[in-house]
Amino acid sequence: MMKFFKRFKDLGIEGAQAKYYDKLTREHRLGEMKDQAREAAGYISDGDTALEIAPGAGYLSIELSKLGKYKITGMDISKDLVEICTENANEAGVEVDFRQGNVSNMPFDANMFNCIICVLAFKNFKQPVKALSEIYRVLKPGGTALIMDLNKDATMKATKKVAENIGLKGLKAFIAGAIQRSGAYSRKEFETFIAHTEFKEYEIRNTEMGFSIFLKK
Repeated sequence: MMKFFKRFKDLGIEGAQAKYYDKLTREHRLGEMKDQAREAAGYISDGDTALEIAPGAGYLSIELSKLGKYKITGMDISKDLVEICTENANEAGVEVDFRQGNVSNMPFDANMFNCIICVLAFKNFKQPVKALSEIYRVLKPGGTALIMDLNKDATMKATKKVAENIGLKGLKAFIAGAIQRSGAYSRKEFETFIAHTEFKEYEIRNTEMGFSIFLKK
């Protein structure tokens, strides 16, 4: 069954689903986004460039923009989410350049960004090695890429909590957590992906929801 669903990876959330995703994020995940923005800010300085891949409704990039004088870009495959991100940034009074693109073939020149962030989205990429290779290409020498995602080997309790963080409850949270975990990658799989790229320096730290992967160019 998961092989069937994996065929639809890299498809964006559009229409009513995009609006609903924005609503859930706004209602349930803003605190989480602020924490993640603070962590990412530890790897960039004023004047640096940062890219968020698959920013969803854009709130992490928006929160990050409030923490320093950074040039931030957000890239999502979904046209509707890019529009929602732009509207949210305008509402917040911050400047973030949101644009449409696919992580496997990003519309950026090489060596553009000091920091790249991807949260709870890497498991949705159809070509994980190509995605990592593209991240390496557009990352500046000395830059850091931070990937936060679920671990396929995580407990059901942990993945259920992730689902609860986006507003799901009870059986719905349990089922959503199970689906998310089954589509995620394990630490060993990530290490294999990285070994097939030019990244030589990395660290994987366990977290409550899975792990954080720090990749240095």
